[in-house]
Amino acid sequence: MAKMRKFFAMAWLCIRRPGTLFKGIKYLKNNGIKGFLSNMKSRAAFEVSPESGQWEVKPEKGPFHGDILFSILMPVYNVEEKWIRKAIDSVKAQTYLEWELCIADDCSTKEETREFLRNIKDEQIHVTFLEKNGGISRATNEAAGLAKGDYILLMDNDDVLAPHALYEFYKEIKKSDADIIYSDQDIIDQYDCHREPLHKPDFSMDLLLGQMYIGHLLGFKRSLFEASGGFRSEFNGSQDYDLMLRMSRRAEKIAHIPKILYSWRDLPSSTAANPESKPYAQTAGLRAVQEYLDSVYPEGASASETEALFVYDVRYPVMKPAKVSVIMPTKDHADLLRAVIKSIEEKTDYPDYEILILDNNSKEQETFRCFKELQEAYSNVKVIDAPFKFNWSKLNNLGITKASGDVFIFMNNDMEVISPEWMQRLAEKALRKGTGVVGGLLLYEDGTIQHAGVVTGIGGWADHIFKGMKPVHYGSPFISPMVTRNVTAVTGACMAISRETIERIGNFDEEFIVCGSDIEICIRAINRGLVNVYDPYVKLYHYESKSRDARDIPEVDFQLSYQMYKNYHNHTDPYYNINLDPESCIPRRRNG
Repeated sequence: MAKMRKFFAMAWLCIRRPGTLFKGIKYLKNNGIKGFLSNMKSRAAFEVSPESGQWEVKPEKGPFHGDILFSILMPVYNVEEKWIRKAIDSVKAQTYLEWELCIADDCSTKEETREFLRNIKDEQIHVTFLEKNGGISRATNEAAGLAKGDYILLMDNDDVLAPHALYEFYKEIKKSDADIIYSDQDIIDQYDCHREPLHKPDFSMDLLLGQMYIGHLLGFKRSLFEASGGFRSEFNGSQDYDLMLRMSRRAEKIAHIPKILYSWRDLPSSTAANPESKPYAQTAGLRAVQEYLDSVYPEGASASETEALFVYDVRYPVMKPAKVSVIMPTKDHADLLRAVIKSIEEKTDYPDYEILILDNNSKEQETFRCFKELQEAYSNVKVIDAPFKFNWSKLNNLGITKASGDVFIFMNNDMEVISPEWMQRLAEKALRKGTGVVGGLLLYEDGTIQHAGVVTGIGGWADHIFKGMKPVHYGSPFISPMVTRNVTAVTGACMAISRETIERIGNFDEEFIVCGSDIEICIRAINRGLVNVYDPYVKLYHYESKSRDARDIPEVDFQLSYQMYKNYHNHTDPYYNINLDPESCIPRRRNG
């Protein structure tokens, strides 16, 4: 019955909103029936109101009063009356009543815009007119000059707030006293149809350095805004990004509300519709990231552009010569071992590393010939006997005792290096202050994703998000797999941990036998105040479990994992989003 209701709602929406029908026909033509049905299934995960075209939400009924005044800043320039009217109406429709809307017109040349603003008669709406066009940063600062609220919220002049947006912010502030708050968002087109929801993770500094994922709705204490110096005109186009980076250094608490409270208007001139419409914003964003890095990492961290617009790649210096120890357990499968060692030796551009092969009861003569060949061919390869019953944790702990490196890379024997800089990237992030465990992008033999970070709670346990998807950049309904970000965990198939971190948090838990201890050590790092990082530019093939039966997992690993995940059983991984399906490794919105 629910599916029928969604179908008729979508059909009615197409009739009422012809743009939706035209876009559907275009999508069908470009993507075929299979792609069209998949897209419709994704959209059907939302309740669509045929009257409004909006994703249906069921907020608490208002009106609500409170002791926090919100000042909504809206810079305006030559916007059509119908769009700014819709934007202002969405503010007036708020169920939380303590707000003021501070509008600064940046010397609009359209008389329609200025006339509309002059005719606003509302005690909660304050308007100022700039005599000279100064750009969005100056206009927003002028709007802030009108503000008297405890918190400032940012809003574009053609976007829309959900009716309960301010009330959700009010509840979060009363709970956490957050300095900065942000919510999920979507895109709304000229027919008021909503699409492309973005369900964001909780605050992730590494992700923020790679992409301004915070977006809207963004709010913050007015005192923090003033202490940070407000907006800066030299970063116009990415002024929100620059401000967010600077405020993040001062903020003690950054909160995320996992609800769509803001809709970004898709118009031909907007970045929502066409990211290339504001190319100067790409450069401004890069400069904002670099300035942040210069202030936090004076030793010389650097940011660069990537193939994706508004996505940046941050690199960190290794301050002193650091040796890497690759620790690789193995048992027979000489063909796999030869291949992985050869790929490391021939493709890796890192200057100082050793490879420790932990021989766990190999029996085949070909394996022993392989050991001999590898040690003769490569002076940095050493085979270490590990004559005990298989225990993944115990094997890696043995490797730690034999290793001479400053960074340990724990690695399976069924892999192949793709990117020459993989080791450098793992090392520089593992050595970075405050980092726990680092992992990379692992691909199946067919080029699809095997690992791009682990989400705890998937399937009731933990699993690799994006598994089976293509390694391409996209931005809905979750963050792209091709952007560096913080994660709760990474796979033990390839993870890097510095010696200093191991000494701080301890070795692998040997109560786990086959699996689970890789996730446990990542969670332990987080509990000790560190962050774990996924770097998509660390690329390797992983021919998963070719040397061990993935079904051969003892009961004790399940028991220990259940206890380890007890705080994540309700799908509360902070680096994922509660709105996404906890039973799917492919990010999609949960039903119901």
